[in-house]
Amino acid sequence: MNRFEIIAPCHFGLESVLKREIYDLGYEVIQVEDGRVTFEGDAEAICRANIFLRTAERVLLKAGEFRAETFEELFEGIRAITWEEYIPRDGRFWAAKASSIKSRLFSSSDIQSIVKKAMVERMKQTYHEEWFLETGSEYPLRIFLMKDRVTVALDTTGDSLHKRGYRTMAGKAPITETLAAALLLLTPWKRDRILVDPFCGSGTFLIEAAMMAANIAPGAKRGFTAEQWTNLIPSELWQECREEAEAQKTSEIQVDIQGYDADNEIVKVARENAKRAGVAHLIHFQHRPVSELNHPKKYGFLITNPPYGERMEEKETLPGIYRELGQAMGRLDCWSCYLITSYEDAERDIGRKADKNRKIYNGMLKTYFYQYLGPKPPKRNRVQ
Repeated sequence: MNRFEIIAPCHFGLESVLKREIYDLGYEVIQVEDGRVTFEGDAEAICRANIFLRTAERVLLKAGEFRAETFEELFEGIRAITWEEYIPRDGRFWAAKASSIKSRLFSSSDIQSIVKKAMVERMKQTYHEEWFLETGSEYPLRIFLMKDRVTVALDTTGDSLHKRGYRTMAGKAPITETLAAALLLLTPWKRDRILVDPFCGSGTFLIEAAMMAANIAPGAKRGFTAEQWTNLIPSELWQECREEAEAQKTSEIQVDIQGYDADNEIVKVARENAKRAGVAHLIHFQHRPVSELNHPKKYGFLITNPPYGERMEEKETLPGIYRELGQAMGRLDCWSCYLITSYEDAERDIGRKADKNRKIYNGMLKTYFYQYLGPKPPKRNRVQ
């Protein structure tokens, strides 16, 4: 089976989490760069990466890489790629997205146009056709330019991997499924520990946690563009990978995962989302403000995405919200608390400096992942 270089983009600053996921799937990481991890694998790796990776945004099949400072060099570089190995005669192909950083070529629309023309020229030479109807499967491309280095990749995923299929409605400041999963994986939380989100919104943190606890593959219930690429990936591979995902599920487990929100309507949305994800039985949702947050047990975890105050009218309420959160954290005995927010005065209003603080970009929004680390629970005595 052919070996490929596979590129997995991710949230900037969370490459180490994705790298660990890829290793855990059994693949060799070739390169880690800002916002993406490249690894080696075969056609099955493309299927498994799409179905099992929780923190990748998409899975790209690298077709070529070269240097280009002019449009002529870009044209020739694209034309030199053996597109006939990837795209059949009737395939529909186009540059779906082009991005450029610190490069002489920077116009996305011009880059996309040149790429299409160069691909057509290559296909003409290969298939001896002057016109392509493009009535077959779709083969969208993504083009990255970094310091005049061009990376060309086929998008195997389609809709971003954060679209698991369970969330049809979201709260005011939603966090994506892939980011929520990555932040959870940055913590030492395991399914035998309590997990609470006091600003649960549409339930993303808790649903992702429950899916991890039950070993539910995030992409098991959705489709992917490359499922139509039977010239590259046999259909039975997708079926085998989905069967692998089904066999790994362990939904008959006992967990303590709880979510609260002051908005009763959004709590209803969270319950519906959890139901669609197949984890409603693992999460307890409740209409309750953060001021009433308490828990009698020790050594739990709090993880949350509290209000940011993105709208002007909400900004004046933020100090009070974060003070209440700080007071609630003080009532939790030996807990670890994690929150992601763009609110600059979060630590001041919580009343305590975080033990760790990690800058993370949530889309174009700069946020901070504040980490308040509680003590580890005592080790259980082994039964002799």
